[in-house]
Amino acid sequence: MSVKQELLERYGQAVLQTHSRLGDETVVLQRERLLDVVRYLKNERGFDFLMDLTVVDRLEEVPRFEVVYHLYAGETNERLRIKVRVAAKDAHVPTFTGEYRIADWLEREAWDMYGVVFDGHPDLRRILMYPGFEGHPLRKDYPKNRRQPRVGPGSTEKTAFDKTASITDVLVLDEAKGSVSGNGFKEELMYLNLGPSHPAMHGVVRIMVALRGETIIASDVEIGYMHRCFEKEAETHSYTGVIPYTDRLNYVSPLINNVGYAMAVEKLFEVETPERCQYVRVIMSEISRITDHLTCVGAFAMELGAFTVFLYLMKSREYLYDLIEDVTGARLTTSYTRIGGLKGDLSPDFQEKCREAFRKVRADLVECDKLLSRNRIFFDRMRGVGVITPEDAASFGFTGPCLRATGVSYDVRKAAPYLVYDRFDFEVPLGTDGDCYDRYQVRMVEMEQSMRIVEQALRDLPEGPICLDDKRMTLPPKELVYTTIEALMNHFKLIMDGHGIQPPAGEAYMPVEGGNGELGFYVVSNGTGIPARVRVRAPCFALVAGLSHLIQGRMVADVVPIFGSINMIAGELDR
Repeated sequence: MSVKQELLERYGQAVLQTHSRLGDETVVLQRERLLDVVRYLKNERGFDFLMDLTVVDRLEEVPRFEVVYHLYAGETNERLRIKVRVAAKDAHVPTFTGEYRIADWLEREAWDMYGVVFDGHPDLRRILMYPGFEGHPLRKDYPKNRRQPRVGPGSTEKTAFDKTASITDVLVLDEAKGSVSGNGFKEELMYLNLGPSHPAMHGVVRIMVALRGETIIASDVEIGYMHRCFEKEAETHSYTGVIPYTDRLNYVSPLINNVGYAMAVEKLFEVETPERCQYVRVIMSEISRITDHLTCVGAFAMELGAFTVFLYLMKSREYLYDLIEDVTGARLTTSYTRIGGLKGDLSPDFQEKCREAFRKVRADLVECDKLLSRNRIFFDRMRGVGVITPEDAASFGFTGPCLRATGVSYDVRKAAPYLVYDRFDFEVPLGTDGDCYDRYQVRMVEMEQSMRIVEQALRDLPEGPICLDDKRMTLPPKELVYTTIEALMNHFKLIMDGHGIQPPAGEAYMPVEGGNGELGFYVVSNGTGIPARVRVRAPCFALVAGLSHLIQGRMVADVVPIFGSINMIAGELDR
């Protein structure tokens, strides 16, 4: 029996609507039974992941807000979308913080952006905007040119930089203060800011810690220092115009972002790109995955003092950036993928260049393995540090290398193969202890697996077009735009006159395997050329949400390897 049918039989009138569209199972529930249903799904049906939670503002409809939950069952590999409709004057739903630990941050974000209140949430406060911010910026009627109250010297408004007064309330129980140690001296806690100016925090994260000696007894992680407004900008641009913004989410592996978003829009159209296009997308995505892992390992090795490793891996990354530039014309923000295809094909000598680049990368990885893996200082600072259990990792919504380091074999490329990943022979490396060292080892092995995938894809690369022949979405080649009136008119309709690509009204969620885990795009279309909603399920958001748990009880010095091993990417964290 399907989950939908089971819920209908069990909860009857509480299930307002069910449907299966574009492969997505959806159930619309009464608000009053929402928590009961989710508890049943989690405890009885194994939906152990709250992959995402967001809100859709349907300004002209009653009720106005649609609270959307994406659940995933790891053992049965099932997905379910749950919706609850609430009115603007009664925008309340029950909290899930008792069921999923990631609900804490997801609900804070939904309240911050939309003003939906989650009853029973223990700490419902802003997470991206500063405390003095007025309004909820992702609401459709929020004016883009609205000026906020003045903050800074002479202002009475409280900003994100004025939290020292409330940190005691946030972090520490009263009885933890002022205890007397065994030698009769009064023991006091010390409060310390790590970041945002600390180099290991990359300038965009602030961790407020309460210390007993050098041991972290409580912490509060603050993000929101690099708000990119991706989701707001997506509501004011054409579907094609969103692509450059996806580059700037995970700017270390932007090609995967391009592919994930383009496939979500293609899912709305219910089309698949040509076979050669799918192969090339796999090739470029896996090269991007390697650059992501190289950056992660090199950066946190440098932060632990292994500067030589950083130089080796940044040199390797340059070899791959040369490949990317050879195909896309850019090194970082490529905007290479198109809805319905690609900007261009691989260069004629790409296979030879790729083979040579991989030879150099493999040689550098061997050197770094010798420098790090059995290095006593590195091993001692990584092994047994930042441990998380598989159950806690699932509750926090961990995916990618951080989840696989706990021994959970979840990879979107295997669990829900997309493009042509089911045609390739590759392994999903797993850890055993869920610590920093396992996260490092998983990434090192994954780089080799990605190179294996690329080599197989190049070996089997078919001939054929790289774009759909579909005038609803596919831009014609520039050569034809400049030389034929038909192509010029097609280009004009898709780009210049404001109509743009117009997917059928509906919604689609498309997950792909990003460098840090499940990267999902939830796209809602109202049938016009502007998306009604583009939500990105960013893997880094869940990983940083679990940071306080990872550093609890550790020494201050352990924050650096723990933070480095989760590979925070600010562009997708603070989107």
